[in-house]
Amino acid sequence: MLDKPLLFLTIGLLVFGLAMVFDASVADATRTFQDKFFYLKRQAMWAGLGLAAMFSLSQLSYKIWKKTAVWLFWGTIVLLVLVLIPGIGVTALGASRRLGFGAFGVQPAEIAKLTLTIFLSASLSGNNSFLRYAFPAALTCLLIVLEPDMGTTAVVALSSLAIYFASGAKILNILGVLASGLIGGLVLALSSSYRRERILTFLDPHSDPANTSYHVRQILIAIGSGGFWGLGLGQSRQKHLFLPEPATDSIFAIISEELGFIGAVCVILAFLFLVVRGYQIASRVNDPFAKLLAVGITSWIAVQTFINLSAMVAIIPLTGVPLPLVSYGGSSLFVTLSGIGILLNIAKSEARK
Repeated sequence: MLDKPLLFLTIGLLVFGLAMVFDASVADATRTFQDKFFYLKRQAMWAGLGLAAMFSLSQLSYKIWKKTAVWLFWGTIVLLVLVLIPGIGVTALGASRRLGFGAFGVQPAEIAKLTLTIFLSASLSGNNSFLRYAFPAALTCLLIVLEPDMGTTAVVALSSLAIYFASGAKILNILGVLASGLIGGLVLALSSSYRRERILTFLDPHSDPANTSYHVRQILIAIGSGGFWGLGLGQSRQKHLFLPEPATDSIFAIISEELGFIGAVCVILAFLFLVVRGYQIASRVNDPFAKLLAVGITSWIAVQTFINLSAMVAIIPLTGVPLPLVSYGGSSLFVTLSGIGILLNIAKSEARK
């Protein structure tokens, strides 16, 4: 029997996400592709593939991942290297993050969220030495930074640190990693003009409303326009080519505009319940590998959700991180559902015991 709270929360967020992707993308899809269902059809295809993967993996013993962890990790490293090679990686908007042909492709950085989680869980469940954690985590983060993709790097770094912490790491080691990550992040941010502009925009959102701070201002306008009850489903004004990326990174702004404070809180609570359920599953598991794997998958979803929502309300600088299960994006959706499938199997195995 699959864990019902986790399953229902996942499917509920997925169905809600499909509805909001269609809603938020109508204007852009009609203008660009002359097909208002363009984004919905693609997202529905990935949702179907993701659900198939989730239910399949929920029936496949989680123990198999410990045996294949090394191959999965190094296979992902190869993909992360390939995406950086000109002519192989697909370059868009100054970044090379995708492998594929035409409109179809996969993002190795999304795959890395799951495979690094599996590898660290397998490695640290037997010996939680610092080097076993630091080398694979640092190598993965370095390759993702080179794409460049700071948002995904932050998700991978923090979720892998959660696995290291759960393995029984010393607090001094954790603090050292956090301090090093903060210093490294600042250096990377200040060494790049576009990252530096994002930080300056975060510090002063009104500095350049027509250029660097445009995206943030449109997000805040959308959220503020929703008020308490919202403008009504389908009634967003910002999705009509005012707000950049309305169906992907900025979809929460459209949700807040149309469903208001009440709708936004309901979405946040749904994610909160999902994360709490994930940690409850982890707390009940006796197998060290399964425990770390459950912590890692749950932490990755929690961190990614936190970063996306925090950027939407200007608590942190704006970064391109999708809202799990809700934002448009095939690779992210498929890998997230696959991770939840493994988590469901862990819960099922523990229930049998």
